Amino acid sequence: MSGRLVDRLGERARRAFVNLVRGVIQIVLAFTVNLPLFILAVLSIAFIPLGFGVVMVPVVLQAVRGVANQQRTWAAEWSGVQIPVPYRLEPPGLGPFRRLRLLLTDPATWRDLLWTLLGIPAGLVVGVLAGGLTVYGLEGVFVAPIVGTVTDYGWGPFWPLEDYGLVGIIGTIVLGAALTVMSLPLSGAFLKAHALFSQSLLAPTKGALTERVRQLAESRSETVDASAAELRRIERDLHDGAQARLVALSMNIGLAEEMMKHDPETAQKLLAEARASSGTALTELRDLVRGIHPPVLAERGLDGAVRALALTLPLPVDVRIDLPGRADAPVESAAYFAVAEILANVVKHSGAQRAWVQIEHSGGRLLMIVGDDGTGGADPARGSGMRGIERRLAAFDGTMAVTSPPGGPTVVTMELPCALSSPKTLPSSGTG
Repeated sequence: MSGRLVDRLGERARRAFVNLVRGVIQIVLAFTVNLPLFILAVLSIAFIPLGFGVVMVPVVLQAVRGVANQQRTWAAEWSGVQIPVPYRLEPPGLGPFRRLRLLLTDPATWRDLLWTLLGIPAGLVVGVLAGGLTVYGLEGVFVAPIVGTVTDYGWGPFWPLEDYGLVGIIGTIVLGAALTVMSLPLSGAFLKAHALFSQSLLAPTKGALTERVRQLAESRSETVDASAAELRRIERDLHDGAQARLVALSMNIGLAEEMMKHDPETAQKLLAEARASSGTALTELRDLVRGIHPPVLAERGLDGAVRALALTLPLPVDVRIDLPGRADAPVESAAYFAVAEILANVVKHSGAQRAWVQIEHSGGRLLMIVGDDGTGGADPARGSGMRGIERRLAAFDGTMAVTSPPGGPTVVTMELPCALSSPKTLPSSGTG
């Protein structure tokens, strides 16, 4: 029984210390981070007409978002309050002015700045209440009685120790212990109140959620259309290719059987044609399977599949891949076919002498860059292939940006949010 009591007291002491540290963190964050960032953000926005703010605003606002994201993490870990990230996706390859416009027109940016300002007094109040009650209670238990026996110091206005002697000391200890015990649930409640305050400003608004639902509905519709078109392509390829050859193969074998006794030479020719048709049909079926999901992609992952693809192209392709693990199979498939479609466009339309592929994973996003030294002028709006890539990536919240001035070079940057799982066993860099 005594052991359980000791364990419970130890656990309460640990929780009190943890909440004290968390309260101090909120105070430090409010005055050493939030306040300077808010001032820098206001000055940077004011300096936009002078040109200096065009460079500074994105830097400062990204720093504000970093602090806000850290607060989202703490709210979830400390109080169980989930705060989704509401920021608009930033397409890669944006120029400084377009990036500035994207940031300043995002409602989440202004809510972040409001949270940064209001978080200064809120962090101070929560920090003092979450940690100060425990400190004040412990001071009444351990410090005030000792100091009161040798000085005129009294703990609080109700217990002047020099007048009440032992009674004053006992009262000080009792009140200090009571305040310490009360501070345990209260400190957690104050931290949760701060998390809910942060949630009210940092979570997506109703309008943002509505827009997100609209985007998901549109993406789903495009994905369904793309899947239906892909299914029709597979059916057409089977009907016009392998199926027709297999029917001809069956007819040739049937004729050969009938002519085997009367005209062996003709039967032999028919069997030779049947064998050639079977080889062609098998090749077409293999190509069709590769078009659905290449076996090398399942066996060796995106790294090996892209390298194998690069080796089949009629122009040299530099391949640099750094992936510490593998993504989920649907994400790998979308990434592979996106790269394959871009490389197919390079071969067909660019007139390039060389191409390059760079794939890496950073910050929870799979980054794919495909470029060539061709004639340029690629426009996603005029090509069904690139529109198909955009639809394929959009199904996973991915983005694509194309830079292709007349005369080249053409650079296509694609991003897919994803996590990597098992560690890779393939080499990470090289030339294909």
